[in-house]
Amino acid sequence: METETILITGALGQIGSELAEKLKTIYGKENVIISDIRDPKEVNYDGIYEVIDVLDTDRIKEVIAKHNIKTVYHLAALLSGTAEKNPMFGWKLNMDTLLTFLELAKDKVIDKIFWPSSIGVFGPDTPKDNTPQNTVQTPSTVYGISKLAGEYWCKWYQENHGVDVRSVRFPGLISWKTPAGGGTTDYAVDIYYKAIEEGKYTSFLKEGTYLPMLYMDDAIDAIVQLMTTDAEKLIEFKSYNLGGLSFAPEHLAEEIKKHIPEFEIDYEPDFRQAIADSWPSSIDDSVAKADWGYAPKFSIEKMTETMLENLKVKLAKA
Repeated sequence: METETILITGALGQIGSELAEKLKTIYGKENVIISDIRDPKEVNYDGIYEVIDVLDTDRIKEVIAKHNIKTVYHLAALLSGTAEKNPMFGWKLNMDTLLTFLELAKDKVIDKIFWPSSIGVFGPDTPKDNTPQNTVQTPSTVYGISKLAGEYWCKWYQENHGVDVRSVRFPGLISWKTPAGGGTTDYAVDIYYKAIEEGKYTSFLKEGTYLPMLYMDDAIDAIVQLMTTDAEKLIEFKSYNLGGLSFAPEHLAEEIKKHIPEFEIDYEPDFRQAIADSWPSSIDDSVAKADWGYAPKFSIEKMTETMLENLKVKLAKA
């Protein structure tokens, strides 16, 4: 594998913390620079950490020059639930920072960008079942609007300036390693914590709310696979649909009860219900499978077993 110098923004979040470890195994820890806004004294990372506010363009340029960065995984963002509470900041953080990196790539300062989009780009007018790669996109959240705009900016920079920017539309992501960060699909992480700690969970989504989900190992493998695929094989110039699993809260509860029989769930839907109702219930990811071999491995059974086993150990140490 050819050595790359890599920068990950928002690297202490749910995706970044696991992506960094994976990339270190491929490129070596000296070539994977992670960044976030947290004080270095609070960060436990075996490698190079730089404090970056991604709204500070000068600081970004400084770090890129210092480490001769060629590839950027731009993960810093305000997620769906959080962005709805602070819409102007959500738009600014999600949009302005992407344009900063697209401009740097246009100017040949960096060579390649990974930028995650989301199923939030879809909306109430989108076909909910087996949502196609290219279909009606009518997002109803600040997060979704910013991601849809971002997709079209990526496409514009690709077509007009030859920028190599690659993207996937993530569904909900589930991991035991890092707590979720304010998204509508976060119940599918929190439910496992509560099952172990309290034996019960109150869902902010109602029964029957199907959403597409992906276990984090599959998500990380997808990022690496997409970023290492020859550019000429990639025909989708916006963002690739990623599916994986599709279930409602009660289905996770049923799986948890197989391991914790006394577990109970109840339901108190909040503002995130409306967001979930506007999103797809399942995703057609056949284009990603055809173009670069996307192949998720985790079932709901395997995911639940893995989550509970690892969280029990993690929480016992806390």
